[in-house]
Amino acid sequence: MAKNNAKERKTVFKEKGFKETISALIKQTQDLYLSDEIPWVLGYSGGKDSTATLQLVWYALKELNPDQWHKPVHVISTDTLVENPIVALWVENSLTKMKQVVESEVEGFPIQPHRLTPALQDRFWVNLLGKGYPAPRPKFRWCTSRLKINPSNNFINNVVKQNGEAILVLGTRKAESASRSSNMDHYESKSTRELLSANGSLDRTWVYTPVSDWQNDDVWQYLTQVKNPWGYRNADLLGMYSGATEDGECPLVVDTSTPSCGDSRFGCYVCTLVDEDKSMKAMIQNDGEKEWMLPILDFRNQWLSVKNEKRENRDFRRMNGTLTFYRDQLVHGPYRQHHRENMLAALLEAQEAVTELAPEEAKSFKLIDLEDLEEIRRIWVAEKHEIEDSLPGIYEKVIGESYPGKAIDERQNLKVDDLELLKSLCKEEGDDEGVLYQLSRELLHIEHQNRTMVRRSKLFDEMRGALYKAAFTSEEEAEDYARRRKEAIDDIEKDDDTLDSRIFATDRDSDNQNELFQEVEK
Repeated sequence: MAKNNAKERKTVFKEKGFKETISALIKQTQDLYLSDEIPWVLGYSGGKDSTATLQLVWYALKELNPDQWHKPVHVISTDTLVENPIVALWVENSLTKMKQVVESEVEGFPIQPHRLTPALQDRFWVNLLGKGYPAPRPKFRWCTSRLKINPSNNFINNVVKQNGEAILVLGTRKAESASRSSNMDHYESKSTRELLSANGSLDRTWVYTPVSDWQNDDVWQYLTQVKNPWGYRNADLLGMYSGATEDGECPLVVDTSTPSCGDSRFGCYVCTLVDEDKSMKAMIQNDGEKEWMLPILDFRNQWLSVKNEKRENRDFRRMNGTLTFYRDQLVHGPYRQHHRENMLAALLEAQEAVTELAPEEAKSFKLIDLEDLEEIRRIWVAEKHEIEDSLPGIYEKVIGESYPGKAIDERQNLKVDDLELLKSLCKEEGDDEGVLYQLSRELLHIEHQNRTMVRRSKLFDEMRGALYKAAFTSEEEAEDYARRRKEAIDDIEKDDDTLDSRIFATDRDSDNQNELFQEVEK
């Protein structure tokens, strides 16, 4: 007789069976809910693990008597506003359905759904197109805290502030990865309460993970055998996963230890921490009805690819005008004006294509909304002093309609022809970056912004900053200065006696020599 070498599948249901295990878990959840007055916050991403967790909690509450519903269970879902469109629409519709069902339940049912979004100043397009932040990368992952961590943590901290403590209910599982298992075991060992773990980043917050020991197949077995209590079809959720090659979901992110969700997981379609968005690509390839997302994928690959990024599209100075010299070259700063304008035009073109191709139920999906556009426009004009105010023109050219935003008075009566004349007058050999034009434009605008101020000390500080940023009109000149400055500092670290000789060996003017001396002293 042939020996059966097939490895037995791990399952949490093996010991007691499916029904007994689920009943025991619901009873455990009820006991924990009734044990204190601490409100619950349940992280719901719309994926399989968080859906299973919410179902368990929902049924546990439903089986209690209404007079036992003594504290709220906040169901929070963070929409980064740059989510995979299929998942974003799924979660949005699911939250709407939840609210409808909760309202039809017995009065006082404690489930309270919330859709969270990043603050306007933290949103992806505001930072990328407005401020010019380069696309996120492993050493500059500016997106996670702004888009995911801050909205959820702000909500949880408000609950803690109002109630003293909070219990965070998550669908995290140890079987997801060895690092996740190790991290969960670490915080479980630090807990002083049964069933609850300590939280590493949120003060006075406990963590309850009812499906922590479940395997991937256990989750699907539960979802396919137990009806969704808010009326959504779990079979459709399974179909969404099956169309995205490898399964996975983007969990509620409350700290930076959570990995990027861009690869085979459902996450932000703009994610550049991975080479490609495999889940969206697979959805389009596996289902012809999802080809309407192709313009989004094309935009992401063409405009946000870190691997294909061109240095000339970024300023040789950092955001505040400083120079950073690393590995024998300048570290480039924010995206330059022309690149931000071209990227915005391409994004609006992608949005137009999506609106035209999308099915009726997805036509409401927007890549960027008016609120973001208005903030980007404000940053360009008020902070970057790009008084051409080019955003409305870009919008009207691509969309074919008048820009619906508010009128602003920042041009100080300078017409397009006036700015073109100023640009031509500022042209100088070697100034390929247009630094002199940017300086003149900025000084004129700073004066205009301060024209009604009684005390004008801020005016001189801002002008000084503008002049500082315009110290070099070419990257080559700036790089040469930064290299000599680094050499001077390196030599001083070896021998303090070389200070005077290195500083005054430069061929810059006395002001730059003094500046160098001051920086070395610091």
